[in-house]
Amino acid sequence: MSPTRGTAASIAPPSPAPDRPRGGRFGALAGWAQRHHWAALLIWVAVLAAVTLGSGAAGSAYKNDFALPGTDSQAATDLFKEHGSAQAGDSVEIVLKDGRGIDGRKAAVEKMLAEVKGLPGVAEVRSPYAEASAVSKDRTIGYATVTLDGKAEAVPKENVTAIIDTAKDVEADGLQVELGGDAVRGAEDKGSPTAELAGILAAVIILGLLFGSVVAAAVPLITALFAVGAATGLIVLASHVFTVADFTPPITMLVGLGVGVDYALLIFYRFRHELTDGVEPAEAGRKALDAAGRTVFFAGCTVIIALLGLVALGLGSLQGVALALALTVLTTMAASLVLLPALLALFGKRIQRHVLKHAAKATAKGKVEGRRWRALAAAVQRRPLPALLVAVLALLALSAPALSMRLGFADAGNDPRTTTSRQAYDLLAEGFGPGFNGPLIVLVQGDEAAGQGVRSELAKAEGVATASPAMPSEDGALSTVFIYPRTAPQDEGTTELVHHLRDDVAPQLERDTGAGILVGGSVAASQDFADTVAQRLPLFVAVVVGMSSLLLMLVFRSVWIPVKAALLNLLSISAALGAMTLVFQYGWFGMQQGPIEAFLPVLIFAIVFGLSMDYEVFLVSRIHEEWERTKDHSLAVREGLATTGKVITAAGAIMIVVFGAFMLSPDRMLQQFGLGLAVAILVDALVIRCLIVPAVMQLLGKSAWWLPAPLARRLPKVALERPAAG
Repeated sequence: MSPTRGTAASIAPPSPAPDRPRGGRFGALAGWAQRHHWAALLIWVAVLAAVTLGSGAAGSAYKNDFALPGTDSQAATDLFKEHGSAQAGDSVEIVLKDGRGIDGRKAAVEKMLAEVKGLPGVAEVRSPYAEASAVSKDRTIGYATVTLDGKAEAVPKENVTAIIDTAKDVEADGLQVELGGDAVRGAEDKGSPTAELAGILAAVIILGLLFGSVVAAAVPLITALFAVGAATGLIVLASHVFTVADFTPPITMLVGLGVGVDYALLIFYRFRHELTDGVEPAEAGRKALDAAGRTVFFAGCTVIIALLGLVALGLGSLQGVALALALTVLTTMAASLVLLPALLALFGKRIQRHVLKHAAKATAKGKVEGRRWRALAAAVQRRPLPALLVAVLALLALSAPALSMRLGFADAGNDPRTTTSRQAYDLLAEGFGPGFNGPLIVLVQGDEAAGQGVRSELAKAEGVATASPAMPSEDGALSTVFIYPRTAPQDEGTTELVHHLRDDVAPQLERDTGAGILVGGSVAASQDFADTVAQRLPLFVAVVVGMSSLLLMLVFRSVWIPVKAALLNLLSISAALGAMTLVFQYGWFGMQQGPIEAFLPVLIFAIVFGLSMDYEVFLVSRIHEEWERTKDHSLAVREGLATTGKVITAAGAIMIVVFGAFMLSPDRMLQQFGLGLAVAILVDALVIRCLIVPAVMQLLGKSAWWLPAPLARRLPKVALERPAAG
């Protein structure tokens, strides 16, 4: 049996080879990169240097934009701006604590607040001594409210840093000063890139164990690092044109590193098999790109299509994140198809010596490649239905918690305890109750008298701890009331309060007073974002699944293959979301309980669905090749798993450790993102591709390749991969 059967080959039956093998476009591209490998390398070095220098000179322009036109919170913000209200901007809380009481610190604090009021970006400052509600009952904790002249994401970080430094200057023996608010959280240092470095180290170890050679292990990793470096610089430049969130860089590095190594590994593994079949390195590189390069191209395009589907959701800066990730995947594809062949030409002879030496040792020991995977496939084939039921039931059990997933956003209560934002959060909860960390801002379209009347009624609502006095806008047309819930911002009770005020309390007050009422603020805006994601998610899923299924139908000319792929991909994603819910929402393994970041489910869905197609195409196309050759369906399933199982699990293992390394990040959002992707890939690479797919294919038998004749006549024939010619 030819060792070259370790990767997917052709979808359509191969035609007789001509005297001189005809290569495809990917093979031709690889041939150019190999013949001009120094030129190809210099081009990539030049591109990397240019975008790095350019991005360094231009600087980043990241900005978070969670505006959602049509929601109450966005309508409130727009009215604030229209009528010149200071509450159009977000706020910073300067929290003071003195065990002997803060009254004795009044002179120093008032002087500091006067300095803060004169700083750039500050619209208004309210002293804790100006209103009794701003000081705790025991007079040991108080807070000053600094209203900014814009939303937190729009205020320059240097302005926020100046507020922090000015406030901290008043600290003295016995007086503790901490600052809270979204703007402060955004201005604080996020720590060193420990997770990224851990992921790279883990990838090196796995590649070294897989190939047993430093050079062989380095080639896929170098390809990925070049791609990630170039993509990072391009995203910095793109941030000046598009709205790209400030949390995008670590996410793109996470995805780029995992996908880059994965794509390079699939091509490199085919190259290695060509070498063991006695092909010279130059020709082996061309054949590897002409075959496996098509799988990489198809998989990359699927990921990009899924990510661009996020743009249609219209979710503010999430559109910029999707564009950045799509650009990252596109860059990794380019590196795999151009840079990798150049590296193979440069190190090909050295890799060939190692591969042939390793193959000779394996042959001498009587080892048969794929023997264990072939045995696993045979075991599944003997009992396909029990294997299928056990695996599916286990994944459904893991998916079940996702049904109760609560979407939201992390707040300062999830920050490291060493940060000033977390300490301010804890001091406010200690002095005033947990609801003070997430006030609702109620806009009353009426004069101050109307605002005071609405305020008195809102203070009586169930779930409200207290309400601030109504504050008029500059033109007197609006009044603003701060509502402090009894529960913390992330608690389900706060979510229920937002809906209660909007659905039950506000309509009655509008009828009684004639004033328009809108419930806004960052907590309400977060809930609006989560609700919008939940509403638009089904349509997004339907579009992505439909387009991907159509592509698979074109490639495999089958009805059941895309149906199976879509259902199993959804199963792996739901299992990942279930695991995220257990760990982060219910607090398993000691994690702090809280909601799942509202934008992560759609982001994980887009990425995982595309990556799952990678393994689907890689395995099923190999089964299809064997089916076309032998017409023995059981043999085709066994050989498909035997020749792809090793590389699928190796590629999956690299992704798992790279993604899982982000559990080391102090950022809760990155922890959730890393866990979700790691679990999805683990389930997909091991449980689905190695157990469920062989079982389903065995049960379907010949009908797996069924396509109605009328549809078959209308669908164009698409060859996914070109078989390696003689």
